[in-house]
Amino acid sequence: MLTKNYIFVDSVRNKNSDLEKYILQKPNARLLGLPLGLYFHNFGNHDKPKTPLEWGKENPKRYNFIKNVFSEKQSIAYANSLINLNNWFLDFDAPVIVSKTKVKRTGDNLWAYYKTQGYFKSKVDTVINRHKDKKATVEYHITKGSPTLLDTIKVKIESPVLDSIYKASGITSLLKTGDQYNDKTFRNEAANVVKLYRNNGIVNFSESALGFYVDSTRTDYKTNVEFLISGGRFEEKDGTYTNKEYKVHKVKEIKVITDYSYTQKDKKYLDSLTYKGVKFYGYNKIKYNPKYLAQSIFFKPGDVYKDTLRNLTRNHLKSLNNFKTTNLDFIPIGSTGDELKLNVYLSPKEKYTLAWDAELTHSNIREIGTLAKFSIIDRNAFRGAETLKLSFLGSYFNSSNGPGYELGSDVSLEIPRFVAPFGLNKLVPKAMSPKTRISMGASLQKNIGLDRQTITTGIDYKWNYTPKKTIQIEGFNLQYLANLNISQYFTIYGSEFDKIEVIKNNFFPNEKLEAASAEQFVVKALLDDNFANNNPVEYLTLFNIASRYRIITSNFIIPTISYSFTYNSQTNFKDNNFSFFKFKITNSGNVVGLLSTKRDDTGAKTIAGTPIAQYFKTDIEYKKFWELSEDAVIGFRSFFGLIIPYGKSDIPFSKSYFAGGSNDIRAWRSYNLGPGALPNVFEFNTGSLKFLTSLEYRFNILGDIKGALFVDAGNIWDVSGFLQDFEGADFTGLSSLKSIAVGSGFGIRYDLNFLVLRLDLGFKTYEPYLNENKWFENYNFRSAVYNIGINYPF
Repeated sequence: MLTKNYIFVDSVRNKNSDLEKYILQKPNARLLGLPLGLYFHNFGNHDKPKTPLEWGKENPKRYNFIKNVFSEKQSIAYANSLINLNNWFLDFDAPVIVSKTKVKRTGDNLWAYYKTQGYFKSKVDTVINRHKDKKATVEYHITKGSPTLLDTIKVKIESPVLDSIYKASGITSLLKTGDQYNDKTFRNEAANVVKLYRNNGIVNFSESALGFYVDSTRTDYKTNVEFLISGGRFEEKDGTYTNKEYKVHKVKEIKVITDYSYTQKDKKYLDSLTYKGVKFYGYNKIKYNPKYLAQSIFFKPGDVYKDTLRNLTRNHLKSLNNFKTTNLDFIPIGSTGDELKLNVYLSPKEKYTLAWDAELTHSNIREIGTLAKFSIIDRNAFRGAETLKLSFLGSYFNSSNGPGYELGSDVSLEIPRFVAPFGLNKLVPKAMSPKTRISMGASLQKNIGLDRQTITTGIDYKWNYTPKKTIQIEGFNLQYLANLNISQYFTIYGSEFDKIEVIKNNFFPNEKLEAASAEQFVVKALLDDNFANNNPVEYLTLFNIASRYRIITSNFIIPTISYSFTYNSQTNFKDNNFSFFKFKITNSGNVVGLLSTKRDDTGAKTIAGTPIAQYFKTDIEYKKFWELSEDAVIGFRSFFGLIIPYGKSDIPFSKSYFAGGSNDIRAWRSYNLGPGALPNVFEFNTGSLKFLTSLEYRFNILGDIKGALFVDAGNIWDVSGFLQDFEGADFTGLSSLKSIAVGSGFGIRYDLNFLVLRLDLGFKTYEPYLNENKWFENYNFRSAVYNIGINYPF
């Protein structure tokens, strides 16, 4: 059984994972040094029966017993269950037995790889070490030799048309004298040339017209290169092949079928329109405004054919989310052979889509309950490929305060272009797929927190600056938050009521205190000069409780404008080597604040008696992933956020930062960490500055079962002055970084392809709020936090 592969390059052991993909036989996967998959496989038996009939012959007593007590059908079902269980075990990794053939083929693969790197005289020797315990290791010894360098490079173009395009482009060749031969460089050079010609009207040009001729006769480890570009291509007609010279093609006609389907392709069109030279046809009445649909077609009559415009047109039409299929067909027309007709076949999606979602819910606030959501989507709502969506949400459940419910509704309109006054829509080219989203919504909660009522409205603009860069602007988003049941505050935030009760018993024993009237008691105590002068610590405790009460129970108008930039180098969902960066800056209340002249008792600006949230907020996030092998990935994530209020405004609770939770610092529950070195003294801890970083190693365990080891570090702090009287809660400089908390742990994930079910176990590794023994003081299963989540944490 193979236990290890060793690769030596020029007598030095090579641990670079890039060479692993050329090895055809790899040892059984191991977790903590144990081949768990192999253990499961060994539970199975290859010699066991494969059908119920075979199983019945081998186990007649059990088969007949079940058949007599129940039925023959039950006997067959029982046999199948045992057969399927045995097959399930056998599906795990079988022992990898050393194969001489695969070892030799691996050696050939490695030799071929180094040849593509310019080592034409390399050599690979293989050694199989068989040990007495029936285990084996394989060694691959690679002697590279000297690399071959490029010497004279000549480009020969047989077509005058192609030669003219090549010289006019000023293209810089990737092949340079003195560089080491590399097969990848030649492939990239060929791809660049094909791209050049196909973006200059040579519609039929392909790599088959290119040839690289390398002189391998020289003995000085140098080679001459001749790059040949053919002057024509062979075209078959009636069994006869003729050589056709390349020509620059232009699009002469454009035809768009707006309701194409294969079943009616031979029918006559009942409707037609022409807009700026583009002809639109429909088997039924054309339902799309040609003015807007034409904006997704980047060819105009008379344009030179370009691959970039073809791809741009296809992607833009797909992004409209109105068509099931979009096909572009370029057909040669005319006698000169240099004209094309573009046929665009669009197969619309259903205009209306109805969707129902139902859930069972459970949390520490909501006991068992139900949630239902109904949505209706109207595509091409106003004949411009717009998408109109209307949703209704309702839930009912039991909570610690009795039955509760939530009702909500929202409507959104996504427009596949910019809708903006003063000609601002012209600032972003249509090639960047600009989108405008207008939304409105409202929700009402009963017996959830303080029974919040929310009304939101806004308009967002989004476009793809490049394939990897996205920009989004929230032009004007307005949110109104109203708490309808603030009398429940001290019932929900019980820890703060307990503090008040202690002070009341010690200093105001004759006062009555209930959760519903606790706020009145706090106000009365703060106005007592004798209490304030003689009990500064207790006075400060009540003062901070009153401040938190004001922020959390206050209604807010939150008018925001924001800008965000996102960079994502991931090419597809299988790409595990990529970077992600997002920067977002938000302002709330600046413009609206200029319209307000009234202020409340704290000095904050108001509209109709409701405070305007005024703050600047910045969020910066960076993620990086490295693929170590086919089954192992390292992921890194870092986040920094800052909120600065102004104009004597408070920061709305919903806009503050918190730490902890399944996608955060997993060793603490949500809202249970911070601010800074402050112990967990509040029910929900929030801050105005946040730093978070995570490092996670993801690996395969068994089949679709994945594992992870992780370290999370970070915390929240206060920079608004709200908690300045709490030592260690505010951020005062680099010295405050010693309050960073650290959690570590491991996770088990089950990959269902379309989503990942996740269980992460987080241990408190460094607790900054402890007076002594901050490291590993509560590093145990009793203090651990179990996080259940969907998909990866970042």
